[in-house]
Amino acid sequence: MHRFGAILIVSGPSGAGKSSLIKAAKNQIGEYYFSISTTTRAPREGEKDGVDYFFVDHETFEADIKAGEFLEYAQVHGNYYGTSLKPVREALEAGKLVIFDIDVQGHAIARERMGDLITSVFVTTPSLSELERRLKSRGTDDEEIVKKRIQNALVEIEYVTAYDFLIVNDDFEKAVDSFIAVAKAARLKKGRKQALSFVNRWRES
Repeated sequence: MHRFGAILIVSGPSGAGKSSLIKAAKNQIGEYYFSISTTTRAPREGEKDGVDYFFVDHETFEADIKAGEFLEYAQVHGNYYGTSLKPVREALEAGKLVIFDIDVQGHAIARERMGDLITSVFVTTPSLSELERRLKSRGTDDEEIVKKRIQNALVEIEYVTAYDFLIVNDDFEKAVDSFIAVAKAARLKKGRKQALSFVNRWRES
């Protein structure tokens, strides 16, 4: 039986520990592809094409928009950013788990377009004050950016009910175990098309 991959969407406020969870769980969730964005902006120092972003020119990006090759895209400061479906399709066909780290708007669009292939998890801190503490202790952002991240978090938390799972990243080890369980559940979930083809094969064999 050909194993088709699955999609896992991870959302949550900046500072909730999404990247750390994915890194800590990576050896226990099987083969996966971490979806990276495509952008028309120039690479920053140290950024690699195909690792941090897929870097393309405006013409290529706009041609792909016309061809319907983006799951979602936006224009920010004159540059395009988007999630290209090409690498996602290839990874799914190779039987990999495709992990998206996208915001609540991206999750809503993905649900609309690929509904029953998707499992989603919202990762957050136990409280708003704990999120603020973590953002400040990271020391990577100035006061204004921390404020903006807090404002975004207050909006994002309203969308928790739209997700299949919620992980409160309080005890990191427990949160990692939960993330592994969610990734495994995502692999077990069957889209409608896959389920129907299984039923047909089951009847015939």
